[in-house]
Amino acid sequence: MTASLTRRSLLSLAGVTGIGLAVAACSSGDGGVDKGSGGSGGATAGGGASAKPVAKSLSPARVPLAGGVTITVAGSGLAAVKGVTVGGVAARDVRATATKVTFTAPHQAMYTAGSADVALFTDAIEPSPSANQSSDGNGSAANDGQAGATQDGATATPTPTASPVPDASTAVATTTLAYAALTDVDRQLEYAMAHWKDYNTAEYGTMNPIGGDCANYVSQTLIARGWKQRSDWYNRDAGAAHSATWTYCPTMDPWLTANAAEFGLTRRSLDERDKVKVGDIVFYDWNDNDSPDHTTIVSEVFTEPDGTIRIKSASHNQDGPYRDLDEMITVQHPGGTAWFHTFDA
Repeated sequence: MTASLTRRSLLSLAGVTGIGLAVAACSSGDGGVDKGSGGSGGATAGGGASAKPVAKSLSPARVPLAGGVTITVAGSGLAAVKGVTVGGVAARDVRATATKVTFTAPHQAMYTAGSADVALFTDAIEPSPSANQSSDGNGSAANDGQAGATQDGATATPTPTASPVPDASTAVATTTLAYAALTDVDRQLEYAMAHWKDYNTAEYGTMNPIGGDCANYVSQTLIARGWKQRSDWYNRDAGAAHSATWTYCPTMDPWLTANAAEFGLTRRSLDERDKVKVGDIVFYDWNDNDSPDHTTIVSEVFTEPDGTIRIKSASHNQDGPYRDLDEMITVQHPGGTAWFHTFDA
């Protein structure tokens, strides 16, 4: 009886020892990944471990609506990351090591404060310019001198077709950051995007009945940027009283030039687009007669892979958030030209 029990005990102990040896044989000092099975333990074909990407922290956690800030995602297994999207917008300057990924935050898609998903991918994602949309709800295409289709419906366009951006649900790792209106430019574009189709008529009225609302809209965005109304530039009583410098392009343009030093502005020609930034002012001359017909606010400056600088802007008449400058002066208004008033700081 005693001998039989002892034999069973020894067999039991041998079994436990065998299991322990098996575990030790399949483990390594770098996280217990099975290097020899070739199965789903994260092994590579060459026998080296490939850890699952993990995003542990992100810095800074809050960025301006206009982006442009370098973001660092710290974690593990990140060396294979080649592409990043933030709120569905592809980021530039993606660099990755095993423990961190850095990239330049894009502007928030519609300059709206809030949380945005940061998605990491193993495939490179080529940034593309923002797509325009249009609305005739408050404005009028005719007031822009537009005879044909609205810009986002034009058949001939120099704007490249945007590549599809992968959904964040397919990312190898995700985290979040917060967009906030931290600068004057942020507040200007936040207002511009909030009111490109929903006119703020209660405060500023609409100038469509007297020729177009584009200058009225641009002036409103400058107020959001921090400018103050003054005796020679104003809109009062929901547009019942207003200055020509506020509402009329041919008067507003020379007024900005005359006060450029005070406002911190520089007038620039069309071929100086490399000096243009988000929030700058654009004037357009459809028939090249040195008198502006239209004005907009720059909402995006996008550099193509070949170095071409594309200027997008928000406007009334037509009402749109990302209208393409080159399309406006070639497809919509052939023979037109444009110039800028850029902010020095």
